[in-house]
Amino acid sequence: MTIQWYPGHMTAAKKKAEEAMEINDVIIEVLDARIPGSSINPMIESIRLTRQRPHLKVLNKADLADSKITEQWIKFFNSKPNTTAISLSAKKISEVKKILSYSKKLAPHRCTSVKPLRMLIMGVPNVGKSTIINVLKNKKIAKVGNIPAVTKTLQRIDINNNIILTDSPGMMWPKITNDLDGFFLAASHTIGINAYDEIETALVLSETLKTLYPKLIIDFYEFKDSLPADEKFLEHIAKKRNFIIKGNKLNLLKAAVSFINDYRNGVIGKISLETPSSRELMLKNLLLK
Repeated sequence: MTIQWYPGHMTAAKKKAEEAMEINDVIIEVLDARIPGSSINPMIESIRLTRQRPHLKVLNKADLADSKITEQWIKFFNSKPNTTAISLSAKKISEVKKILSYSKKLAPHRCTSVKPLRMLIMGVPNVGKSTIINVLKNKKIAKVGNIPAVTKTLQRIDINNNIILTDSPGMMWPKITNDLDGFFLAASHTIGINAYDEIETALVLSETLKTLYPKLIIDFYEFKDSLPADEKFLEHIAKKRNFIIKGNKLNLLKAAVSFINDYRNGVIGKISLETPSSRELMLKNLLLK
């Protein structure tokens, strides 16, 4: 199954973002630290390059990601022209506040009452933009929700007399060309629930984690033998958690949702689903198809 999710309001959001980028000094793109490559919106990159704006990549949810792999991504992004990358957890106020100092460095000619620093914050849905905005403003001003695409329109927020922040709706792109990106985004709660199959997504996630973090999976789910393949993995979780439906059958759907939520909530351990090198290989293989 190929996952696609592009709600109608995102077409208008893209146009508004293009207009906003023209008058902003710094583009802040918030990524999911567990899937920095998959959570890059190629449309944002295209618009930014057209306007030649400096770029701050913020890898949020770093508290859920593998810190060693996050360091690799920071180094990778910082090697790109006109780009600075930082990692943080939006739950930590001191870390979020660093966004302002990094943004000032990217536009040193701004940040006065006469020439305020104008920042545009962007990213895929449910990546934590609204939480970051509320911390920067020291006030609950942006809607926060544990579902994708809560923000629907652009919103201007005066951080102080010298800094103006424009919030944009979480944006996807019209066609996800790489199937794995779709599954990673779905597992990480970026894509609306109606756009993907929970069991299929859980199986793709399980194969990824069994390859990258076998010990975490074995310890957390108490596997005694080798890790099972396909639906046997979900059957094990269903048995462990007593997910039973009518006819004394195992509830694989509930097991899949439970497993995905374990990953999302970070209870399995600190996990990153991709590295710069694994993503580069994946993209090369995609071009060869």
